[in-house]
Amino acid sequence: MIEPAAWIVAPAGVFLIAAMKGAFGGGFAILGIPLLALAMDPIAAGAMLAPLLLVMDGFALRRWRPATWSGPDLLALLPGLAAGVGLGTALVAVAPSRLVAVLMAGVTLSFAGHWFWQRRGGRPSPARGPVSRWRAFLAGTGSGVTTMLAHAGGPPLALYLLRRDLTPAVYAGTTSLFFTVANALKVGPWLLAAPPTPELWALMALCVPVCWAGVAAGVALHGRLPGERMFWWCRLLLVAVALKLLWDGLAG
Repeated sequence: MIEPAAWIVAPAGVFLIAAMKGAFGGGFAILGIPLLALAMDPIAAGAMLAPLLLVMDGFALRRWRPATWSGPDLLALLPGLAAGVGLGTALVAVAPSRLVAVLMAGVTLSFAGHWFWQRRGGRPSPARGPVSRWRAFLAGTGSGVTTMLAHAGGPPLALYLLRRDLTPAVYAGTTSLFFTVANALKVGPWLLAAPPTPELWALMALCVPVCWAGVAAGVALHGRLPGERMFWWCRLLLVAVALKLLWDGLAG
């Protein structure tokens, strides 16, 4: 039974996730799950969100065309993603997700703190270098595991891509395609783990137009933000995601 408040809270959470996908290419689904969990079971919220993420991807990829994809980075990242989703699927019932959340939060906060400290000292961001295949594989695997367990695959990917010094459009386009593949891989396992009820399918249908509106709002936001400002907000959102991960891990 879905609580009446869910019919208001769920569209709000979906709008937030879709807006982040439109502005930054995705990776911030965990920002919306806490909102959904205020009015519905977290497992049901995750199962509802899995198909809607694919709907958002369909809208978002109309904006983030192949010209915005970093092919070398994607080729290095996707094998790790597939391995991570497979591992996350195998461990979904028994994995110590609290420990994973705490570790990911610690790494992400350390990364974000280092970047903000560099900017405080006026030192420039690192120049773009060659693709690191081992870093990409680790980032893809970490993202695959955490996106399968908790729709929280953004931090590992961002840890890799933000140090690549991509342009804002290429960063967003690469992230968008990466999570389109991730969401396609995990939607089946999520729906098998928590089969939606007819009422939950109805709530998903209500949220489909919200997906379009959120992505459109995010794209408009992306166009209004200068490149450096956009990455500043991206890192600030990473801090928010990490703090939420840390809270979930410590509070259980």
